[in-house]
Amino acid sequence: MPPPPPRPGTQPRPRTQPQPPATLARLPEYAAAAYGEREALADGEVRWTFARLAAEISAAARAAIAHGIRPGDRVAIWAPNSRHWITAALGAVGAGAVLVPVNTRYKPAEAADIIRRSGSRVLFTERGFLGTDYARDLHASGEGLGALASTVILRDGREGSGPGDEGAGVSWEAYLRAGEEVPDAERAARAAAVRPEDLSDILYTSGTTGRSKGVMTTHGQTLRLYASWSGLVTLRPGDRYLLVNPFFHTFGYKAGVLACLLRGVTMLPEAVYDTDRILHRMAAERVTCLMGPPTVFHGLIRHPARAAHDLSALRLAGTGAASVPASLVEEIRTELGAPDVFTAYGLTESGGVVSVCPTDADARTLAHTVGPPLPDTEVRITDPLGAVLPAGEPGEVQVRGYHVTPGYLDDPASTAEAVLPGGWLRTGDIGVLDARGYLAITDRLKDMYVVGGFNAYPAEVENVLLTHPAITDAAVVGAPDERLGEVGVAYVVTTGPVTTEELTAWTRERLANFKVPRRFTRLEELPRNAGGKLLKTELRRAARGESA
Repeated sequence: MPPPPPRPGTQPRPRTQPQPPATLARLPEYAAAAYGEREALADGEVRWTFARLAAEISAAARAAIAHGIRPGDRVAIWAPNSRHWITAALGAVGAGAVLVPVNTRYKPAEAADIIRRSGSRVLFTERGFLGTDYARDLHASGEGLGALASTVILRDGREGSGPGDEGAGVSWEAYLRAGEEVPDAERAARAAAVRPEDLSDILYTSGTTGRSKGVMTTHGQTLRLYASWSGLVTLRPGDRYLLVNPFFHTFGYKAGVLACLLRGVTMLPEAVYDTDRILHRMAAERVTCLMGPPTVFHGLIRHPARAAHDLSALRLAGTGAASVPASLVEEIRTELGAPDVFTAYGLTESGGVVSVCPTDADARTLAHTVGPPLPDTEVRITDPLGAVLPAGEPGEVQVRGYHVTPGYLDDPASTAEAVLPGGWLRTGDIGVLDARGYLAITDRLKDMYVVGGFNAYPAEVENVLLTHPAITDAAVVGAPDERLGEVGVAYVVTTGPVTTEELTAWTRERLANFKVPRRFTRLEELPRNAGGKLLKTELRRAARGESA
């Protein structure tokens, strides 16, 4: 067993602060120069300093070059949180590639759709994680994979697997070995050639149509945004950050990995969220920072064994993604002992962040607002005709700033609909600005709801339900849930009897689990107005128990 990690504040002092990097390709090098022998990562038995992590990422960048990854190539990664994810992703980005993270909860058809439409040439993935063989399932799905030319297996956890048993993929070890033939000068030249205005990643999100859209972001946008964010939420050298948010999500990758490299924070990646394990690890690793949706904090606060674990190192907690009760903020401070708590608001199209509520705000402010906009970010509230509304008036939240996406990949029509002339991003959310300039999100123009931190889109679920032979009409809405924030509730019109169990199984076979509705209600017909438009407002009220 490795020795226990040093307590915060006992690690070596950072070196003289070097110039901040202009691109993600130079970020590992910056972190090594700035934080050197501080502990950068603890993953299982492996503990790396920032200098060692930079060396591992450099090796992965040389491997990417040897593998034929060219500047501008799209590289997908479909794998759980681990040091392998970090080194593979940042190694490819350091060689000039554009990262395309894929949700690990996706079924093969969903993953294939993103890999195909993004034009990804290489896929990093795993075999045997929680009994799932991502590589095998993807290639056996029969789905077209477009430009995909090769697969690299980061970890093979199948029983009985060994060298030469990679199937459709190249092993991580073989991938790295090939990179040993690439001179480091060639890698350094690749990194130096990456420009701030180059694309760093494409993260897929969806709209009310249910079709995912690839949100493009540049190196310069990402670094500037998360340098600002990490300062506002008070991340600092010596912090120990338990990374429970998945790396395929903006919050896990950018507000997690990238922020840690910028601020000299130790990364503690978690592949699977399990409250028992989290409690043990928080105590053993002296975790100072924890961020996640409300469900993470509900689980910790109510765990029967919480008092048996020493969580006294925890100082910073961040949450959002759903309604946050003031009582939860108070409990985070009193029961978990974290004095600094923040809430925030953002969307993928804004780089993941728009506003942050200060960590020292009172519980009511944290619960009922998401704080003021970031520096150099503008927020306005508009009516349906686009007129700007005064403070206190609800309307659509629109955002303008350096971090707004340049657009959706290969989708100029959706880009024009989302990003207005003058650079204003339509968020699709309804909000109110108060006299202080603090933003409160009150509703959504879009039908999307958030399940345990994951966006769920009704149209996608409805389309799956409508393929059931007994269903003639379907509508899905979000409803509040104490543990997950929101859950899906489905209303269906059928040709005959059908059970909840059957509909649950039908959707679970075709969708990621978080998208599966938690309740099904059979109706004679769905409520519609005289023009035939579905009245989802009525269904939302019913799902909340406010009407029949």
